[in-house]
Amino acid sequence: MDDMIEIVVCMGSSCYSRGNNETLTIIKDFLIENGLDNQVVFKGELCSGLCKNGPNLRIGKSIYSTVDSVSVTAILAEHFGIKA
Repeated sequence: MDDMIEIVVCMGSSCYSRGNNETLTIIKDFLIENGLDNQVVFKGELCSGLCKNGPNLRIGKSIYSTVDSVSVTAILAEHFGIKA
């Protein structure tokens, strides 16, 4: 479990209403489609404390801000080295 990559989606009211409600489904689908769902711990958190920069997403130690339904796929592809 130590080698699992952690993906955390901010689900605070600001990030959720600004798009992370859609981002959640896109991430789940991406992980399944690319066979990564067994390599990732995927969860939400109430607030990442970066509201003014949201919606926010953390993959491992990398924080991504102003994430939207278009950019999230590119972020995941880049992070996991997958050609989109």
